[in-house]
Amino acid sequence: MATQDREPDAPGVPGQAHAGGSGTGPGAGGRVDAPAPAPAPAPVPAPVPAPARDHADDGVEDALALVGRHPSHGQGRPATVRHGAASWGEARALAARAGRGAPPCARREPLDRALGQVLAEPLTALTDLPPFDTSAMDGWAVAGPGPWKVRSSGSGILAGHSEPEALTDGSAVRIATGARIPTGATAVIRSEHSHTDGSGHLHAKRQVTHGQDIRSRGQECRSGDQLLPAGVPVTPAVLGLAAAAGYDQLLTVRRPRVEVLVLGDELLTEGLPHDGLIRDALGPMIGPWLRALGAEVLATRRIGDDAEALHQAVISSEADLLVTTGGTAAGPVDHVHPVLSKAGAELLVDGVAVRPGHPMLMARLAPGRHLVGLPGNPLAAVSGLLTLAEPLLQGMSGRAATTAPYRASLRDEVHGHPHDTRLVPVVHRGDRLVPLHYNGPAMLRGIAAAHGLAVVPPGGARPGDGLEVLELPWSPTGEGRFT
Repeated sequence: MATQDREPDAPGVPGQAHAGGSGTGPGAGGRVDAPAPAPAPAPVPAPVPAPARDHADDGVEDALALVGRHPSHGQGRPATVRHGAASWGEARALAARAGRGAPPCARREPLDRALGQVLAEPLTALTDLPPFDTSAMDGWAVAGPGPWKVRSSGSGILAGHSEPEALTDGSAVRIATGARIPTGATAVIRSEHSHTDGSGHLHAKRQVTHGQDIRSRGQECRSGDQLLPAGVPVTPAVLGLAAAAGYDQLLTVRRPRVEVLVLGDELLTEGLPHDGLIRDALGPMIGPWLRALGAEVLATRRIGDDAEALHQAVISSEADLLVTTGGTAAGPVDHVHPVLSKAGAELLVDGVAVRPGHPMLMARLAPGRHLVGLPGNPLAAVSGLLTLAEPLLQGMSGRAATTAPYRASLRDEVHGHPHDTRLVPVVHRGDRLVPLHYNGPAMLRGIAAAHGLAVVPPGGARPGDGLEVLELPWSPTGEGRFT
C-alpha cells in the first residue's frame, strides 16, 4: 500500500493535534516532541564473509559488510536476507559506493545540449586565453612615451580584424575593446583619460604605465591547461568557458535514467479524497525531485497493488534506477520484497535506522541497475530519497565529490528516537536552525516550507548543538538544481 510504511505517527508529536501555532513559525509549534519509546532493536549479527563476486563493484563489498548481509547473485535466486537495519550513515555510504560502482556512460554533446550534465573528462584549454593581446578598453593604443602623434586610420583598429599595422615609438592609433593590439604598442589609454590638440598629438590626462589596459595573450590560461576537473556539472558559466577555450562539443556523463513506480490501489490522481481513497502526493513529487537531483525521468507509472504488474515493470524497465513508492514493509499487499526475490535482485539495504522512513530499501537488479524502494508515507519517502536515492544518483552521474553537508546550531530542543536517527524539517532563523511543526511521516506541510532536514542523532539534541543539515535542491542555501 502506498501510504503505509508501518511507522505510525508518534503520540505527542506536534502537528498531530493541529492545535494552534504555525507550521513554519518558531512558537509553540517550532519544537519537536518526543516520539513514543520504541523497544531496543535486536542485536545485529557479525558480518558474513562474502563469496567471490561475479562482477566488479568498487567499494561496495566493504560497505555491505557494515549491514551484515549475505550476497546473492544470478537470475531466479532468492533476494538477499537482511540481518538488521543499517545505520543512517552506513546506508548513505553504501548508496554512494553502489552508484560509483557502475561505470558512467559518456557521450559527446553539442554545447547547446550539455547544460546540466556532468563533465566526463577534464576541460582542457584548446587555445591560449586570450588567444592574442587585446585591448581591454575603447581608447588609444600608444607606443613609447608621449605625447603621441595620432596615426590616421579611419575608425581605428576594430575587434574581429586581422593583425593591424605595427606602431612605432611616439605614435598612437584608435582601438576598440577586444581588438588586437598592434606590434610595438606599450599601453592603451582610455578615451576619457586623454585628449588631442590642434597639431594632431595625443596627450594623457594621467600617468601611463607599461601594459595598462592590455589583456596579454594567455593571461587566463595557456593551451593545454586544465580548466576544470571531470565530474563538474555543466553550468551556463562552464558552457561559456568551454566555448572560449575552443570547444564545440563536450564529453559528458549521460544523466541516470530513472523510472518511478507508484504503488497502491487507494490512490487518486485528481479530485478530493472519498470512499477510503486518498490523493497521490508522491507521483507529482518524486519525478520532479529526481530531476532536481540530475536524473532523466523516463516516466512515472501507477501500478496499484498488483504483484505481477510490478514484477513485469521491474524486469522490463530500461531505466538505470527504478524508484518505487510504498509496499516495502510486510503487509498483505506489500509486494516489493517478493518481487525483488522473484527477479533475482540483490538487496543491498533492507531497512535503515532512521525516522521517518525506516522501511526503505535498495537493491541491485543487474550490474549498473538499481531499485530504491521508498516508504509510502510522504515525509518518509522524502527521507528515503535523501538517504538512498540522492547519494546513489550522485555516484551514477559521475559528479565530483561535494563538500560535506553543512552544520548549524539548533535554536530549540529536538527530542530524538531512543535508537534511530531522526530527519527533521528545519528553517533558518538568523544563524540558528528552527525545527518545523508538521514533521509526522505522513505530512508534507513541514518539508514544503523547509530549508533542509536536520540530522538528529539518537537521544535528540539541545539548543546550541550543531547538527548536520541536508540541503534541499531548491532551498535558499541549496544549489538551485531545479532543472
